[in-house]
Amino acid sequence: MNSNKKITLALTAIVIALAAVGYGAYQLGARKSVAAVAITAPAGKKPLYWHDPMVPGQRFDKPGKSPFMDMQLVPVYAQEGGGAADDGGVTISPRVEQNLGVRTATVTRGKLASGFSAIGNVAFNDRDVALVQARSSGFVERLYARAPLDPVRKGQALAEVYVPDWVAAQEEFLAARSMQGADTAGLVDGARQRMRLAGMSEGQIHGVESTGKVQARLTIVAPISGVIAELGAREGLTMAMGAPLFRINGLSTVWVNAEVPENMLGQLRPGDPVVAQAQALPGSDFKGKVSAILPEVNPTTRTATARIELANPGGNLLPGMFASVTFGAERGADVLQVPSEAVIQTGTRSVVMLAQAGGKFKPVDVETGSEGNGLTEIRKGLSEGQQVVISAQFLIDSEASLTGTETRMAGMDKMGGMQMKPATPAAASHHAEGKVEQIGKDSITISHGPIASLQWGPMTMGFKLPPTGLPANIKVGTQVAFDIKKGERGFDIITIAASKAMSMDGMKMPMAMPGVSK
Repeated sequence: MNSNKKITLALTAIVIALAAVGYGAYQLGARKSVAAVAITAPAGKKPLYWHDPMVPGQRFDKPGKSPFMDMQLVPVYAQEGGGAADDGGVTISPRVEQNLGVRTATVTRGKLASGFSAIGNVAFNDRDVALVQARSSGFVERLYARAPLDPVRKGQALAEVYVPDWVAAQEEFLAARSMQGADTAGLVDGARQRMRLAGMSEGQIHGVESTGKVQARLTIVAPISGVIAELGAREGLTMAMGAPLFRINGLSTVWVNAEVPENMLGQLRPGDPVVAQAQALPGSDFKGKVSAILPEVNPTTRTATARIELANPGGNLLPGMFASVTFGAERGADVLQVPSEAVIQTGTRSVVMLAQAGGKFKPVDVETGSEGNGLTEIRKGLSEGQQVVISAQFLIDSEASLTGTETRMAGMDKMGGMQMKPATPAAASHHAEGKVEQIGKDSITISHGPIASLQWGPMTMGFKLPPTGLPANIKVGTQVAFDIKKGERGFDIITIAASKAMSMDGMKMPMAMPGVSK
């Protein structure tokens, strides 16, 4: 009986020793294999720099151990087309590029159309106004223009009036002209002047002289063509001197009061040519110029009024109509320009996705200028002839972060000379096995083996404990199998359990060993 126990103990010791040697050889071989893969340079290539894949923004000028993780730094090599293999870009296959609907445009140089459009209302031209007043007291006996906005022509009769003062002045003039003698010329001139002072026009005075008869009733005519904007005369009205009878607005030219955004005022100058279209007159263009920019900004709409003077042949543009006004034309020096849809506004930066040879796409920060006709000026960041993406930028950006992370869209990516599969999205879980090194209040430190789905080699790192806590059978030195997922501040453990092996001095050992009795 004692001999059997001795044999059992001896066999147990042998198995433990072999397991320890095998596990140690496995761990050493795995670490050396990953380290060799990570630092072995491809034939004929020299690393540009080294970095930790977990912290890609930090670069080092020589190899060594990462200050962030328990792993070796990974070299980054130049690509065939130039640039670093990990420069924040993404390489996609032609098939994926076609599926995404990627379209590109060329960066060109030319005059940027600085024009823009605004909406305004048609109004009377207040500089084309004629006011007809009563020059003397009298009576309106007959009215020809009877309603406001009636159209009138220059010279058209507006009203027939009786002015007693005009009758007395005419009779005095005719009496002086009929007198005989050498000193009657002065009397005639004085009588003519009194007719002028009574308010008679030169035409009316000439009518009295030519006919030799008193004109008891005089006709008032329109001084210009247009419409009657205000009507102050009515038949039977007693006129007072200076009373307004008619106000006539011309329609040969009109104003358009356009509301211009405050940030566009710097592009406008009085005299700039404009073209207007009215919804009521489709297909008709009305040309004019900026007459004035009114010195006031509406605090609610943040717009200012630009007064546009338009020629109105035929009087087709009527006050109150809506009109769309296009300001400006191509002017200024040649500039680099791209389609406006190629520019991604992030809030703090302006970014375009640069298309390079071999299906590679790279985000580039640019400085933009003015816009016009669907084009945007590029002041810095691009060169003439380059290709930029004008569609599917956000589909590319969803896999290749504009901040330069290691997420890739499709295909195989070279990192440190090793062909690797695309990184698993951060929201996915990743399985690993390892040994518990330390257990804290809210964290656990584990020395784990390689994690292929994250492209990690063996390392020791800390994780946040799962919400339910650790199982009771997990202690320091326990071999565990666990799943992790990307969290807000690193990777969190979502499930953890002791491996189906017992822990003995940090080595795995089967619970039941063939050929050994319990």
